[in-house]
Amino acid sequence: MSLPYATPFYSQNGTIQVLLQGINFGSALATIINPKRQSHQSLNQQLRQAFETVQLLELLLGQDSANHFIQSSLFYLSFGKDDYIRHFLDNSSGISLKYNGQSFAKILVNQMGNAIRDLYDVNVRKIVCLGILPLGCAPRILWERHNDTIGAGNRGCEDEINKLVLQYNTMLEEQIIDLNAELSGAHIIFCDVYRGIMEIITNPEVYGFEDVRNACCGLGTYGGESGCLSTDMACDQASTHLWWDLYNPSQAVNSLLADSAWSGQRIPAICRPFTVQKLVSYK
Repeated sequence: MSLPYATPFYSQNGTIQVLLQGINFGSALATIINPKRQSHQSLNQQLRQAFETVQLLELLLGQDSANHFIQSSLFYLSFGKDDYIRHFLDNSSGISLKYNGQSFAKILVNQMGNAIRDLYDVNVRKIVCLGILPLGCAPRILWERHNDTIGAGNRGCEDEINKLVLQYNTMLEEQIIDLNAELSGAHIIFCDVYRGIMEIITNPEVYGFEDVRNACCGLGTYGGESGCLSTDMACDQASTHLWWDLYNPSQAVNSLLADSAWSGQRIPAICRPFTVQKLVSYK
């Protein structure tokens, strides 16, 4: 989009020059469900910060100019991955004993829908909403489920976990279709990073990747036993790896997915019903 990186919320000074360049409310760990420990920011916490920023824009620009700015701005929501990692796949949380996969996905999707409605109420009209990547293929999951060295390189993705993720993604996309019909003037797109990464796993050589199982930066089988404590641990050619660490793709994968989301090239139809580039062009 030829824009500078958005300034983190806690680093910005509240001046109009900074606000007009965009704000990043995100954190390294972010869940839809409010966390018991405040080690990372929930969806609700980030929404409150966004609403504070909207109010500040109204004070600095005036109501009409602020409304126009907000309506023409792009809001990017990427949630859900950490909910599954920290609340559902981790048996210590107890949530997986209380809810089945469909019920858990429904809770998360309903909260995402409410968040989008709340944003709409403060004049947000352009929203990109990401699905969850195939966690069943992540190095940490492979290490947990197949913590052995014999034949480890031949293990495939964990279908059971990927099915859980697909339940959420499918429900979220259906919710977005309903919201586009419900909210007049809203343009909300769903970006299917699950499909994009599975395409890379299926055809790695087409996209220039050599290793789609092992983390570039990690220890143990698949690099999934412990995370990336220092970049000194990293492999020599990160760009040939699908996975950077326990659960996160490499920069090369993120760049490929971002280009595909923007233009529909090289992996088509990641974002539906249209590309991010078309979303930006709406007046």
